[in-house]
Amino acid sequence: MSAPATDRVTAGISALEAEAIHVLREVAGEFDRPALLFSGGKDSTVLVHLAIRAFAPITPPFTLVHVDTGHNFPEVLSFRDDLVERFGLRLHVAAVQDWIDRDAVQERPDGLRNPLQTVPLLDTIAGQRFDAVIGGGRRDEEKSRAKERVFSIRDSFGRWDPKRQRVELWNLYNGRHEAGEHVRVFPISNWTELDVWRYIEHRDIELPELYFAHRRQVHRRDGMWLTPGPWGGPADDEELVERLVRYRTVGDGSCTGAVESEADTVAGIIDEIKASRLTERGASRADDRISEAAMEDRKREGYF
Repeated sequence: MSAPATDRVTAGISALEAEAIHVLREVAGEFDRPALLFSGGKDSTVLVHLAIRAFAPITPPFTLVHVDTGHNFPEVLSFRDDLVERFGLRLHVAAVQDWIDRDAVQERPDGLRNPLQTVPLLDTIAGQRFDAVIGGGRRDEEKSRAKERVFSIRDSFGRWDPKRQRVELWNLYNGRHEAGEHVRVFPISNWTELDVWRYIEHRDIELPELYFAHRRQVHRRDGMWLTPGPWGGPADDEELVERLVRYRTVGDGSCTGAVESEADTVAGIIDEIKASRLTERGASRADDRISEAAMEDRKREGYF
């Protein structure tokens, strides 16, 4: 007799959790100055909780790093700070505005700041001498992310070469790198969006309220519902309306769209994702629509 569906789901989630914890412990064992990218979004929040479980009862040996575009949702920044304080973690914030102020990067005509994160990220990695940087990228999100290994080498300029990928067999991860190089690490690379939400339900993980259905003033642009904010909008030809929406991903407010939804619980979101045919980035990230290879181009330059 086959196991009940709920038991199979729990077993699958437990296996993914064990794999991610193994990767995090490998990072702690192989690298001297590891960091974990943390934005307050669901994937990086799951990573933080995995790290806490991996190293309990001590504090995870990772500095949290947030590249803050200045266009983040206030609710997410508040959640980020509360989580860091609750668990006694170290947080380093690299504000894109600081790089703009000293002319290291320039504002884009379209107002998007997500593409401006690369230089602050690479400068922070070099300045803080991080030799491993952990992120919440998953292979199901986007084509170029599907090419990543769990341990992904970056050259001394922070650049990614998809052809320079290392074989990973039997859970053996190669963290060797030359001086000036670093390794990007993706512990939940094999997870799907549905896996992430099932894990959130399984471990009762708190998230920013933006992820759950709520009434919000939004305007339509390029097929997405965007929220007014310091990043601009609505334009003269864009009507501001109130809709019941939620966010599948939370990033820069200038390019992160909401989706119409009635899912105001984790269980409701899981049911909604089961019926969806679009990944969260495909459904709600304008920066990925710039070109077919937009994400890969940015990753080659050093973007996460």
